[in-house]
Amino acid sequence: MQPNVACPCGSGEPFGRCCLPLHRGEGQAATAEQLMRSRYSAYAVGDLDYIWQTWHPRTRPAALTPDDGLTWTGLQIVDTVDGREEDQTGEVEFRAHYRDGRRSGTLHERSRFAVRARRWFYVDGELFD
Repeated sequence: MQPNVACPCGSGEPFGRCCLPLHRGEGQAATAEQLMRSRYSAYAVGDLDYIWQTWHPRTRPAALTPDDGLTWTGLQIVDTVDGREEDQTGEVEFRAHYRDGRRSGTLHERSRFAVRARRWFYVDGELFD
């Protein structure tokens, strides 16, 4: 994805000034929501290394497998609880829209985040139907 196109996270900022610097390790997410948005963008552009690196070591899988047939098409933040710069935990509820071939769908999740070594990490999430 080109740095000058709109960031997949829906912030309205160019990808090169929004999530791409985080993906490249040029800084860290300041809030749980910023980490969640950057992880969504990483899924959208296929950066599974970033997904794995921002997953809490206690809960992350040994490896991630790409889903080449899936295209992420939009993100909607529904709710946040805590997760500010001064917090140690936070939750972000979101709807991530996707297309899988001719079929479209929505992943609706409440994700939990925690600070470890002064960095935000994704811990786990609860899926909604």
